[in-house]
Amino acid sequence: MDVTELTTFLTVARAGAITAAARELNTVQSNVTARIRTLEDEIGLPLFERRSRGMALTEAGQRLLPYAERVLALLRE
Repeated sequence: MDVTELTTFLTVARAGAITAAARELNTVQSNVTARIRTLEDEIGLPLFERRSRGMALTEAGQRLLPYAERVLALLRE
């Protein structure tokens, strides 16, 4: 798990969609998808429920969210 994966996770959670997150991160959708899949593989649980109109956090994603926010806030300090 690295900073880029956590940043991508938070951006997708906030934006609610891969496309919107990719735009915000100035990257392509495939990079965002790959980062999320890598993070899900490392954790061993799905973090998002994929829907036809975007992404919603799973229970695991909801548990990770405050920790990811805290880690990134500490790194910014």
